[in-house]
Amino acid sequence: MKPKFIISGGGTGGHIYPAIAIANELKRRFQDAEFLFVGAKDRMEMTKVPQAGYKIEGLWISGLQRKLSLKNFLFPLKLFHSLNKSRQIIKKFNPDVVIGTGGYASAPLLKAASKKNIPCVIQEQNSVAGITNKWLAKNAAKICVAYEGMEKYFPKSKIRLTGNPVRQDLIQIKISKEDARKKLELSHENMTLLVLGGSLGARTINELIASHLEFFEKQQLQLLWQCGSFYYETYKKHHSKTVKVVPYIDEMNTAYAASDLIISRAGALSVSELCLVGKPVIFIPSPNVAEDHQTHNAKAIAEKNAAVLIKENELNTLFKDTFLALIASKEKREELSANIKKMAKPNATKEIVNEIVALMNIK
Repeated sequence: MKPKFIISGGGTGGHIYPAIAIANELKRRFQDAEFLFVGAKDRMEMTKVPQAGYKIEGLWISGLQRKLSLKNFLFPLKLFHSLNKSRQIIKKFNPDVVIGTGGYASAPLLKAASKKNIPCVIQEQNSVAGITNKWLAKNAAKICVAYEGMEKYFPKSKIRLTGNPVRQDLIQIKISKEDARKKLELSHENMTLLVLGGSLGARTINELIASHLEFFEKQQLQLLWQCGSFYYETYKKHHSKTVKVVPYIDEMNTAYAASDLIISRAGALSVSELCLVGKPVIFIPSPNVAEDHQTHNAKAIAEKNAAVLIKENELNTLFKDTFLALIASKEKREELSANIKKMAKPNATKEIVNEIVALMNIK
């Protein structure tokens, strides 16, 4: 019989890309397997998943708004409707294992699967567990996590420390620094600062970089600045021979290879990628995310002397001195690089799939 898998997760790329990576690894091992993704009707998974070559069904579901909102009055109705549709999907597809990577849609789907005694695997990307995954933990067979100390959120016996799935081309960056800089039209003499704020961009990071361009020039730095598609029109005027302003970087392996130092947000997947890359990093976490999870993600790395953490509200007082100290000390940069590399988990996707396969054998 063909193995069958339902994978549910979405709302953000942080939930969708791990789900697709897990599906791809399962497909590599079970070429005749059948897959069905389940997402929230109006979220980005409804386009990203079909682009990756998988079928998806949408649920009428959304999260509770933190502020008082009329949308919250619809929540019980949406949840009831989604649970009902999830039961129908489970009955019709009859999966061997159901995998949830977080996001609204995975809650009713995994809840319906566990009621039918179908083994469920949760993949939690962050160092602070999301509401959905905390709610589902009781009924999950296994919980794959990326950070130590997650027993404060989940039953210890179910936890497996696997890491987060990352893009295959980053597991072993094959392009040299020289070739990467040539490709990006960057100088071979100057140090390169790579600035990342996510695909849409990060307002605070962009403002910080724009206000420090003269400062960076004095340090004889060149910049590869991904300002985000949302902010590109505002910041493209700063593009020059030593400041490359781009809305988005497609070939991240080339950008990482070219860089000496990185400034980044601290989303779970970004952190996992940067551990593999092994370059000195300054994390500036977004404070505008659930449970302030980016700060916790960055803190987990910084506490092991593997990165520098500067909170947004500390940038005015700490950034210049912190940055200068890092530029001045090759020893400190090498120490950060060595320590962050130790935290890398290049086999995360394979280890997660091993846990899924073990449940199939038990079944």
